[in-house]
This record gives sequence, C-alpha cells and structure tokens, in this order.
Amino acid sequence: MDKRKDLIEFDKGQIVMARRLGQSISKTAALVGCSWSAVVSIYQKWSKEGTVVNRRQGHGRPRLTDGERRLARVV
Repeated sequence: MDKRKDLIEFDKGQIVMARRLGQSISKTAALVGCSWSAVVSIYQKWSKEGTVVNRRQGHGRPRLTDGERRLARVV
C-alpha cells in the first residue's frame, strides 16, 4: 500500500477558504482533489491551531557533531 504525500500549503489554504465560504466537505474535496477525511482533518487542525503548517519532527537517533565523532574514533 502506497503512502500518500502531504498536501502542499496552497491546497491546504484552498481547503480552509472553501470551508470558510460555506462549501460542503464533498465539494471541497473534489475541488482540491483529495479525500473527504483529509478535508476534515485539515480544517479541524486550522480551527484548533490557527495554522495548517506541517511541523513534523525527525525520527531516530540525533546526529553526532564532528567533535563527538573524533572523540569516538580516538577512544
């Protein structure tokens, strides 16, 4: 199963504006070309946080700095 890409900021802005202007969820999804659930989640996020910017953080172990790498090699 493919993982879908995030919507670009322009599409998220279109979703918010269409919903604020009274468009239905189905018509908004058709306008942007995304799923019904994506429209609902993006509009809910905008309602709660006031922004639709994606703030994902990196996963995994933090990278070492050059000094730590040199120290690890010496030891």
